[in-house]
Amino acid sequence: MIKPIVAGQFYPAGKEALIKLLDKCFSSAKDAKKAGSKAFGIIAPHAGYAYSGNAAAVSYNAIRGAKTFVILAPDHNGLCFSPTTTKEDFETPLGIVRTDTELVEKLKAKCSFLKTGRIQEHAVEVQLPFLQYLFKEFRIVPIVIPSSEYYKELGKAIASLGKDSIIICSSDFTHYGASYGFMPFDEKNAKAGMNKLDSGAIKFIERLDAGGFLKYVQETGATICGEYAIATAIEAVKAMEAKKGVLLNYYTSGDISEDYSLAVGYASVAFV
Repeated sequence: MIKPIVAGQFYPAGKEALIKLLDKCFSSAKDAKKAGSKAFGIIAPHAGYAYSGNAAAVSYNAIRGAKTFVILAPDHNGLCFSPTTTKEDFETPLGIVRTDTELVEKLKAKCSFLKTGRIQEHAVEVQLPFLQYLFKEFRIVPIVIPSSEYYKELGKAIASLGKDSIIICSSDFTHYGASYGFMPFDEKNAKAGMNKLDSGAIKFIERLDAGGFLKYVQETGATICGEYAIATAIEAVKAMEAKKGVLLNYYTSGDISEDYSLAVGYASVAFV
């Protein structure tokens, strides 16, 4: 069993307080732009709920219930040298989330590079309460993706798992500030600069152009932590016959804190 590592930090550690906060996130997300149809997958942020909870709720409003959710996440800890999954279940304040071990085995049979290990990754963890809040019966296949080397092969293999699976891609967008080592524009222009930089990346996502997206990130230096997870998600939903990505919402943590000296972009995207 994988215990939560950011409960009490990114979201409340108590069940009642967590449900109350999720109520607030989904209530504030009701009037956001709609995807237009049920999604093959989404991109949702993985920061503290006080900052990114609204953006995450907007994304989750675009999906239906599913037998299995495939969660694609970056490796913040530098512990994975190849795409890595697990057969362990996860615990949150809302209960236990079961891992679909059968699909894990099927995916490993298709992808020799996919390793099995213990996943202690907050980018996976923070998605789980949103799923638990909305759905009762589901399982997950969590995958941490540290590089882009296998994104096409992995994406197509994920798509082959069947129509009962929905993709949850966990990623924040541009991280701006001295602590992130990324200040291509000065602080007074941070809001506009982040919007422009992330908008450029999102255009490739909307066109389902994984190669163009990764090239854009490389050329601009955009500090999008889940770039390889996003590229994999694009390949997966394309193989599932998605036609486009739809931007549902975008803002930065600076829009909430009113402090752009250290800010992160959050995008809500649905693949339809």
